[in-house]
Amino acid sequence: MVATSRPSAHPLSTLVTRLETGGALLPETPDNLLEVVGVLKSYGIVLDAYWQNLTYIANHQFLVLFPVFKYFNGEVTLPKLLRHLGHDRINYEFAEYCMKSMFWHGGGGLDTYLDSPEFLTRARAAIQAKLRPNLPMRGINRLFPDFLPEQVRVMAYYSALGQFWRVMSHMFLELSDLYDQGKIRAIADVVAHIQQRLVDAASLPITYAVTVHGQRYDIIPESAGLTFLADTAVPYIEAVFLRSFPFFGTVSYNAQAHQISAHQEDFNYGALFADPLPIGGAGIPPTLLMQDMSHFIPDYLHAFYMNSSRGEDDLRVKICVSFQKSMFCVTTAAILGTLPHPLDTAELPQQQANRAYIEGWVDRLAESRLLSVQ
Repeated sequence: MVATSRPSAHPLSTLVTRLETGGALLPETPDNLLEVVGVLKSYGIVLDAYWQNLTYIANHQFLVLFPVFKYFNGEVTLPKLLRHLGHDRINYEFAEYCMKSMFWHGGGGLDTYLDSPEFLTRARAAIQAKLRPNLPMRGINRLFPDFLPEQVRVMAYYSALGQFWRVMSHMFLELSDLYDQGKIRAIADVVAHIQQRLVDAASLPITYAVTVHGQRYDIIPESAGLTFLADTAVPYIEAVFLRSFPFFGTVSYNAQAHQISAHQEDFNYGALFADPLPIGGAGIPPTLLMQDMSHFIPDYLHAFYMNSSRGEDDLRVKICVSFQKSMFCVTTAAILGTLPHPLDTAELPQQQANRAYIEGWVDRLAESRLLSVQ
């Protein structure tokens, strides 16, 4: 970037300047690069499983009110059931946790569309088809006409998050391959790769259709105009990276205790804010993700973790710290990719607009784990 007329006066001016000059929120060190690429490889493998299950649920568990086998992806066998009961499986519950966070916080065109008359008309057509042979459910639908449309909204979020994670999974696995080939040599390369892939996928349509009794019903048609970047990626960052939910057992949900803000916009329980230390404890949802990733971390990252004094005793916590570092890289790509003007602009007003945008992000992240990874 061409230097502005004066340095930033922001309290975290070092971070602002680093972003203005094409750097990342995460410092450029060999260890950071190893951690980020290694953890994103394992995350990519896990996301591949997550998106497939979310898509299966959206397409094949449509309005199944008690989906006992929803985590089996349509393959219910005794060996798989025994592995499931023995918890030898992927923790798909974490994928649903992220989906529910997006559903609750909303935002973007997807949230707007799901509140539209068009959605309601399409949802009710699919509901009527699904309930045609089910007399008791038809009665319940008449008594509670808003219940099943809300379930269809949830199914739409299952599908949308699955489509988003499918792209992200491929992106992270490709990053790992490039690293293995010696083509990713710096944190800046990681950010550039993610930013370019986000741009490449930006206009991919987000759609959702179900087949009921052999007939297709478009719940989110392509004509709705929903796209990958604006309507899934941006709301995902807002809901999962930044806001999310407080973990049960760590703060009181009692309204009189005033430990949780009454305003959604004040929530700061997302992946970039979460304290890694509770990871491994009961009731802490990211523990499920870290457990899943622990099965797929590459050998070089496992060796890096083993060099610490605690070895594998705090493996999930180590993975969580590396994961947060990687998510700061993803956030950097999102920030740089949504700047109001090109980063290398020579126009002073445009430079100032970019600086104001960057400073706004740094302000928002100031109380996150950002300073702890510097």
